[in-house]
Amino acid sequence: ELQESTERPVYIIPQIISFGKNPMKATPSLTDIIFGTPDNPGVLRKIATLFKHPEKIIVEISEPINLKQFIESEEMRERSIKYRSLVIRRDLLLQLNRHRQSIIGPVLKSREELKESILTGARFQEFLSGYSKSRNMPAAQIRKEVNGHIEEIAANYNIAVIRVLAAIVGWITNTMFDGHTIDTEGMNKVKNMSMKGPLILVPCHKSHIDYLILSYLLYNNNMPCPHIAAGKNLSFWPMGPLFRSAGAFFIRRTFRGAALYSRVFAEYIYKLLEEGFNIEFFIEGGRSRTGKLILPKLGLLSILLDAYKKGACNDMIIAPIFIGYDRVIEESSYLDELEGGQKEPESFSQVIKAGKFLKKRYGKIYIQFNDPISLNELFADKDIQIKSMTSKEQNALCRNLGYRIINSINDVSVVTPFSLTACAILNCSKKRFTYERILSHVETYMKHISSQGAKLSDTLISDYKHAIEQVFESYIQRKFIEPVYKGKINHPNIPEFSANANKRPAMEYYKNNCISFFIPAAIAALEILKIESFQFQAFDLHSGYAFQQNFFKYEFAYNVDKTPEYFVRKSIKALIDDSALVPHESLPDTYNVTAGGLKSLKLFSNFLKPYFESYLVVLNFLKESPRTGIDAKDRIKKIHALGNRMYKINEIERNEALSKVNYTNALDFFANKGIKGSEDTEKIIFYRDAIQKYLSFLQ
Repeated sequence: ELQESTERPVYIIPQIISFGKNPMKATPSLTDIIFGTPDNPGVLRKIATLFKHPEKIIVEISEPINLKQFIESEEMRERSIKYRSLVIRRDLLLQLNRHRQSIIGPVLKSREELKESILTGARFQEFLSGYSKSRNMPAAQIRKEVNGHIEEIAANYNIAVIRVLAAIVGWITNTMFDGHTIDTEGMNKVKNMSMKGPLILVPCHKSHIDYLILSYLLYNNNMPCPHIAAGKNLSFWPMGPLFRSAGAFFIRRTFRGAALYSRVFAEYIYKLLEEGFNIEFFIEGGRSRTGKLILPKLGLLSILLDAYKKGACNDMIIAPIFIGYDRVIEESSYLDELEGGQKEPESFSQVIKAGKFLKKRYGKIYIQFNDPISLNELFADKDIQIKSMTSKEQNALCRNLGYRIINSINDVSVVTPFSLTACAILNCSKKRFTYERILSHVETYMKHISSQGAKLSDTLISDYKHAIEQVFESYIQRKFIEPVYKGKINHPNIPEFSANANKRPAMEYYKNNCISFFIPAAIAALEILKIESFQFQAFDLHSGYAFQQNFFKYEFAYNVDKTPEYFVRKSIKALIDDSALVPHESLPDTYNVTAGGLKSLKLFSNFLKPYFESYLVVLNFLKESPRTGIDAKDRIKKIHALGNRMYKINEIERNEALSKVNYTNALDFFANKGIKGSEDTEKIIFYRDAIQKYLSFLQ
């Protein structure tokens, strides 16, 4: 009535007040019955919380409702005041409930209740009936197996354990790290989108700390902690039960030959989504040993898509998240694995040994959120009808979505002084260099990534020269680089340094942290060098760019929305901004390399040199080895031994090229091209000649 009597819009501002973060339980405790629940407390509970734990009280403002717009909408224009009141009351209650769920999460059922809910579901019962008949097994035996699988998989979510772990993680991060930088604006976008459907939180995976840090941040920012997909290797005692209580559910590395387990796992995921729980999983599968993102593993994403297709939730919100570190605590173990060492299985003794890390400082932790992806909005925008898709079409959609997520994470990666300094040192064309030369290279890289819209760390934004000097000094202390003769950075004699060959793989890890911002320019720069002319047309680069993009498809995630032509244009513009190129005065789409441009082109193209050398090692191995007779592990060992021999006789120059991960990716690429052994001579010669030609421009 008030709105109809005035032209000025009246706003209703919904407000949430919660007296705690504890989720509601399906079966309330005696305390909840007597004193009320945290979201609907009695008078005594309110007073006790207010005076004893005021920090537990959460007050948030929900999205305002414009009554003028509401009344003038087509559906409400001719309606009575009573009808409008009922509708707006319903909308307000729905909005408040969704907002409350974005803070405390959905109603929490016990593990047993969740298990019974899965077992008694009509769809699962139908599957069990068919499975029992096809296997000729009694129902009781199958039910026993199903029970065992659920016990193996399911989380045992306990908010009290999460609260204790949050305190421990807070202490660890403040002891081992210099705090964290979080993208609060991005996190608020994710929180707002969580009111539309369950969140699928997809962070990159660089360290074991990733499991803990995201839950810790969400808990401290009034968001429910997610259920986290963890490898079955982390279910060891006593950490397994602790992780389960913190929301972890466990997944096997492979479902091959386990049809019943596969279906039970899919039903568990369906139930989590149906109940409204947020889920966190690492799309890379495992931790990256190289510093760059691993190509997406699509198993769990496919299960999530299938659950969405079957109606587990009205919408699914995918949140790509970057978690990065100035230094990772697993640095030495990663390098050992890259150099051919075996990964140690997770165990309690490893947890005990981890205590030594508390004595060191590892810089800052960086957390960035890209814009969340609503599947409803994405599919509507691309005119995708998932419900009518064949399994082959759905697999292609899943792959496309996986690469979209990886690129979204890369786009919000934080560039640190550690990674830029490593880039400048490793890509320097001189074996001996001064601090001033490295700083100049860093400035070239900073100008480039700033034009790409990359996120820079606080230290680079506030005083990049001081930050680079600090990192340079730390690299000297850690013997990553060594003075050719003694002296300080600012000494008038200008001391020179060289990279310690044995430490180059460690710097390669940090270089790879930001490599995604440089790959398009690196490929374009190498194609310009390959033309062997100071003048070229953009068209001259297209086929070579497409070849390299395909050649490195197991190294760098391709962009599902952009063509090679787009990246050529973008890279040329960036090189013009860097004064490496100038447009021709009269000829259209023609460019000249400037006098100083050659140095810039080599500075960018050198990002690719270790990869070409790794692939050359693998080709040389395949040239001498038959298709059959060597198992996968022995093959990698033999390739690694060959790489070491080639490095010692200077057939390859970069120590960081001796990487087990690079070798594996190269084998996958060549197998995809039909090259599996010495029988494929013609193709081997083609790719070997192509690699050697590219390497001739990377001297």
